[in-house]
This record gives sequence, C-alpha cells and structure tokens, in this order.
Amino acid sequence: MTGPIRVLVADDQWVVREGLGTLLRLLTGIEVVGTACDGDEALALAIQLHPDVVLMDLRMPRCDGVEATRRLREHDASIKVLVLTTYADDRSVIDALRAGARGYLTKDVGPAEIREALERVTRGQPAIDPAVQQHLLDAIIASGPRQAAEPAPQFPSGLTAREAEVLSLIAQGLSNSEIARRLMVSETTVKSHINHLFAKTGARDRAQAVTYAYEHGLA
Repeated sequence: MTGPIRVLVADDQWVVREGLGTLLRLLTGIEVVGTACDGDEALALAIQLHPDVVLMDLRMPRCDGVEATRRLREHDASIKVLVLTTYADDRSVIDALRAGARGYLTKDVGPAEIREALERVTRGQPAIDPAVQQHLLDAIIASGPRQAAEPAPQFPSGLTAREAEVLSLIAQGLSNSEIARRLMVSETTVKSHINHLFAKTGARDRAQAVTYAYEHGLA
C-alpha cells in the first residue's frame, strides 16, 4: 500500500472502542476512519467509509461480529476483517474464520501485535494469535481420534502430499515467497499448489485455508 492502513473499529464497549481508537492513532501508518458500537453500525459505516480493515469484536448487541463479518464479506470482499476479542474458544475462532475474517487476535495483545496483524491482513495474509493457534491445536488433540466407518484417504479432500505440505506452511503464516524458499520451488509453482488446494478444500482465502488445516489436522 502507498498510504496508511484505513481502519474501522467495532466494539460495543465505549471505553474499549475509544481506547483502541486512541491507541491506533498513535501508530505510524494507521488511520482510524470511524468507530461502531455493534455489527449493524459496523456494516453501515464500512459500506460508507470503505476502510481497508474492520477491527471487529465478536460479542456485540443486535448483530454480532460473526454475522457482521459474513454480511460484509458478501457485500464487499475487498474489506478485510480482523477479529479482536476476549474469546479464544475454538468455536468462536472457527465461526469467525468461516464467516470470512482474515485474522483473529485476543485483547491481551499489544500495539505492535495489532499493527503487524493489520499489515498482514491488508496484504491478504492470515494473522492468528499464536495463543489462539495453540488453543485450536489443544482442542483437536483433546477430541481424540475420529471413529471412521470406512478407510479414509491419506489426505482429506483429495489433497496431494505436496498440497497438504503447502497448506501446512500457510497455516504457519508463511508467505508465497517463504514457502517457495522452504520447498525450493518457484513462486509460480507455489501459487499453482495453492489454487489447487483452494479448489479442493472450498477455501476462498488463506484465512479459511488455515481454518481447514486446523480442522483436519494439517496445521
């Protein structure tokens, strides 16, 4: 991007909303274009102001963050959503990412982490709090092995071994160029693998691919 990252803050608590706005205004390269008190207002302001990123709380009255994210993605997929919430349970994370959120942070992160996450989602990369990733992994492990009625393929959705490997690296937060260096292939080859695994898994973007990876034990 050539200009600052334009951010809309959505949170139902006035103190949190105004505090986030003040904090973000102190960060170089960040412009706060507005604040919203619930999902309905967030959607209306996003349509009006067209920010680069909506910093979205999950638990809000009238329209929660998950539904607001889903409706916003349906209206204008170019506006990214970064969830910032106190909830780190696996259901909240999965619901938010399935709705189209590009990133997921908890409210105990610092300004540097928020800024880095905003930059990542603006570039189209996932930004998931490491603590949230660990929680998802713990939940998958705790659930134990699934009982299969019939033998399952080695990788879900017909993924090849290389596609599954690329998906795993995406879940680790690596960019296309980083994946290419790790696998010692060209970026064109990496993009081809990503296109194929998106088609097979039904993922529309990298954030949804990360969700798929965790749900299927590939992260």
